[in-house]
Amino acid sequence: MNRLKELREEFDESQEDIGKLIGTSGQAVGQYELGKRGLSQDKMIILAEHFNCSVDYLLGKSDIRNPEEIKNIQHANSGGLNIDGLDEEDMLEIQKQIDYIKWKKENEENDTK
Repeated sequence: MNRLKELREEFDESQEDIGKLIGTSGQAVGQYELGKRGLSQDKMIILAEHFNCSVDYLLGKSDIRNPEEIKNIQHANSGGLNIDGLDEEDMLEIQKQIDYIKWKKENEENDTK
């Protein structure tokens, strides 16, 4: 879980600090960062709230740190997204679509090399 380490370092926190936050040891946090142990859903949620990011971002499934950031993405034709009436679940679905389009483009580029 490289994102956990990146976020922890960005927040200038030790493994022990994160361990206290989620009720475990600093050594266990090191194991999470190396991918040798998995985090429970409850601990993932605590970390996501602490780092103000989505669980998908923490897991490396999304490059958008927080779905609220989607509101700030600029489009050439509209100057921004019209998200009136959309809830967080809708925003996460939009992010999944964006991630898929990025993945598809990357794979197409790799196939042409």
